Amino acid sequence: MAEQTLSRPAAATGETRAAVPRLRRWVPYLLIAPSVVYLAVFFASPMLQAFGLAFTGTTGRFGLESIRAMLGDDRFWPSVLTTLLLLVVLLPVQFALALGMGLVVNARLRGSGFWLYVFLLPLGVSELGAGIAWYSIFVQQGWLNTVLQGLGIIDTPVIWLDYRDPVRVVATIVLAEAWRSTSLILIILVSGMRAIPRDYLEAAEVFHAGPWQKLRHVLLPLLRPTIRTALIVRTVLAFEVFATVVALGGTGTDVLATQANRAYTEFQDAHLASAYGLVILVVSLAAVAVILVSLPVRRERGE
Repeated sequence: MAEQTLSRPAAATGETRAAVPRLRRWVPYLLIAPSVVYLAVFFASPMLQAFGLAFTGTTGRFGLESIRAMLGDDRFWPSVLTTLLLLVVLLPVQFALALGMGLVVNARLRGSGFWLYVFLLPLGVSELGAGIAWYSIFVQQGWLNTVLQGLGIIDTPVIWLDYRDPVRVVATIVLAEAWRSTSLILIILVSGMRAIPRDYLEAAEVFHAGPWQKLRHVLLPLLRPTIRTALIVRTVLAFEVFATVVALGGTGTDVLATQANRAYTEFQDAHLASAYGLVILVVSLAAVAVILVSLPVRRERGE
């Protein structure tokens, strides 16, 4: 009897210890479950609904009626070209600015922490607020013309936001977006730079490598995964630029996001708006695929 009484707690303890690893296996899934539910309810479900709207017409029949209407719109292809032009110009400008600012912060000079806060300030400004602020700079009686006239560089105010000159309007949008959202790339790059061991840079200094050589042969190769992440995030967000375009370009400048809004608000056609949303998704995925192919991450041996 005594042996049986002693063996039962021992067996119970063994079963408890065996159950602990099983519970630990479920812990990661339990932790990500709220995020999965959130994405399913607020992202996956609306996206599937949008796909259904894009491939059904106003009559409710399944087909390509909305796609044909979108392709037949006179403002569709100009909006595609303007969106791609913004991406092609904005991405390298922002990356170069973020890399330069990241190098200043990562140099750990006196006051580098202060400059980090300065660089991150525009991140707290909304897209519409940034557009309105830059509109007050580029408007005909705005700050830029006032300064240029005061310095005697121009005699009469320049019309910077002239819808007849789309290149000039796109340039102002690039400046506004570069000022507002470069901080996002900066955060990602600085995080990647801080994760690089100092031993690599010290080894480069031993071999008398200059600043350009350290940047090209040490920092950039080690930052490849971080650079890829930054470019993907910024590329996806570039296709969603809306308020800045509206504030600076008005109705004379079209991108895919403004066309989707126009289809929904002006034409009251959710099917056409969903078709524009589908194009934004497809073009975004294509751009991300190009980045993934162009910047492959090399794995170390043994991984």
